[in-house]
Amino acid sequence: MKQRWISGRRAATAAAGALALGATLTMQNAAATPAPTADTQSASSAGRLAHRIDTTLAGRTAGSYYDARSKKLVVNVVDAATADSVRKAGGEPRTVKHSMAQLNTARQELKAKASIPGTAWSMDPVSNKLVVKADRTVTGDRLAKLNTVVRGLGDTVTLKRTAGRFQPLIAGGDAIWGSGARCSLGFNVTVGGQPYFLTAGHCGNAVSSWSDQQGGSEIAVTEASTFPGHDYALVRYTSDIDHSSAVDLYNGSAQQITGAGNATVGEQVQRSGSTTGVNGGQVTGLDATVTYQEGQVNGLIDTTVCAEPGDSGGSLFDGGTALGLTSGGSGDCSSGGETFFQPVPDALQAYGAQIG
Repeated sequence: MKQRWISGRRAATAAAGALALGATLTMQNAAATPAPTADTQSASSAGRLAHRIDTTLAGRTAGSYYDARSKKLVVNVVDAATADSVRKAGGEPRTVKHSMAQLNTARQELKAKASIPGTAWSMDPVSNKLVVKADRTVTGDRLAKLNTVVRGLGDTVTLKRTAGRFQPLIAGGDAIWGSGARCSLGFNVTVGGQPYFLTAGHCGNAVSSWSDQQGGSEIAVTEASTFPGHDYALVRYTSDIDHSSAVDLYNGSAQQITGAGNATVGEQVQRSGSTTGVNGGQVTGLDATVTYQEGQVNGLIDTTVCAEPGDSGGSLFDGGTALGLTSGGSGDCSSGGETFFQPVPDALQAYGAQIG
């Protein structure tokens, strides 16, 4: 069976390629990318620079973010020597109060004492704090416990409430179908020259055999899946599918994908999913920890992008760069919300996946 274009949201009978039309990926070689020489940077080049600085100055910086107004990567530092190194590398140093070691200590305290279902936390480099979020299910004794832990961490942490409920965005329905579950195809990849696709781990846990329509014949089988802990799954095609390196934009066109990269706080991104099509927003935090009712997931991308049940596993991207797989969140695309994404580079590394 050949993959086919599908225009718009055809009331939830999308083929596997209708969601993302897939995208065969390879991780961008950050080390091979020269340091920027211009005074300004794009969000994608800032992301590559952030990765190089994090690698070179491991433990000495305290996070970074993309300043869209100045078009520069801002890197938090706590000493003059590190500021000089950041400047020489092409970043804009910013002196802050809390070091990465202090923030990591606070993160460890949260994990040990406040891993409560309905909570999430990520580092916000703009405020130089950990932002802890509690959804509407965190009440009574659990909320009191969370407040006690947060107060004990002083000004390294700030607490916010979320009106919705943090949950993996899986649903009964369409797009890529399994028995009683619907998810979204993320990106097409190859492993050992064979065709596969990536989707969310909680989708892979729920479904072993996938179809491109409700009640249809099998097109792929789940070969590996991780959730909780991480949230990615590797699915092997069992039928003749055209593995296009593109993401469906739900307007009759597609975004070609040329590689995978790391998200940057402040970056404007888009998400494609089978329930809500394409929606955009901003990256607000990295290395986020979310404690769903089903378990805790670490290392996620926190965003202002909306999503709804059935969008799980779908593509997060910036232009031609694949960034993440939709994990879960709260809210919806009518009133707004936030969504967490599993970074694609982590999934590629875990499965030895690459461009075909």
